[in-house]
Amino acid sequence: MTNSTRRRRLRGTTTFTALLIAPILALAAPNTFNTALPVAQGEFIWREQAVLRERSSGGPGDRDVSVQALVSVLGYGINSRLAVFGAVPHFFNRELDVTTPMGRVNRSTDGFGDATVFARYTAYKRDFTGGTFRIAPVAGITMPTGDDNDRDRFGELPRPLQTGDGGWDGFVGVVATYQTLQYELDTQVVYRENGRHDGFAAGDETRFDASIQYRVWPRKFKSGTPGFVYALLESNLVHRDRDDVASGTDPNSGGTQWLLAPGLQYVGRRWIFEGTVQLPVSTNPHGDALEDDKIVRVGFRRNF
Repeated sequence: MTNSTRRRRLRGTTTFTALLIAPILALAAPNTFNTALPVAQGEFIWREQAVLRERSSGGPGDRDVSVQALVSVLGYGINSRLAVFGAVPHFFNRELDVTTPMGRVNRSTDGFGDATVFARYTAYKRDFTGGTFRIAPVAGITMPTGDDNDRDRFGELPRPLQTGDGGWDGFVGVVATYQTLQYELDTQVVYRENGRHDGFAAGDETRFDASIQYRVWPRKFKSGTPGFVYALLESNLVHRDRDDVASGTDPNSGGTQWLLAPGLQYVGRRWIFEGTVQLPVSTNPHGDALEDDKIVRVGFRRNF
């Protein structure tokens, strides 16, 4: 047997082993947005994510807002193409050093936020040896289950501290995924239209997201490998219109922001553990609108 023949057989054996391992593992996926990879028919995906979001604004209305959230998501595969999801956040919101008639104070609130339900349908798929390419439209609604008129001893809390916006919001978009044994690419475009309640409507939002996940360990597939480590780099470009208020539009709201998010992901047979840090690369707020300083996400997913 020649050396070239041995190499060809070895490559074939490695690919075959990888294809046996891959289906029984959870799949790598973006940490900051959705993926087009399927949820198996009759299976659930449970995702829990802790989020720390630090926001601030400049100018004379200098503000610092800290949002801590625990987001619970449950997905279910209706068939090989259609999956449905539900998400409920629980917030712990604080605004620091707020100027009031009684001096500089801290204000805070906590509670469940607005719940979201959405569906994802695989409109196109092409499977090939060691990988797949999929395109899936998504559509959903966000329901006003959070509190939009919470108060403390200083009066009604400002909008950024409320756990809900009081309106019915809808969104549509499309997500595409290209996955191989070594890496995965995901992209998403989503438009969200926010509803009006009590004279207020949050600005409509357009998102362009992209993610690459690259396997860094093990370098080669081996039989019995318990899991894989992926390095992530994600990009989030978000434009938000100005908020509508009773007097017209709020000049100190909305704007455009681009964030990059490096991270790591451990993918096991039924579990994924993941974490990213979103950092602003470019910001263009309207007036003194709040901007993100950083967003830290840590969580896990489980298939069952």
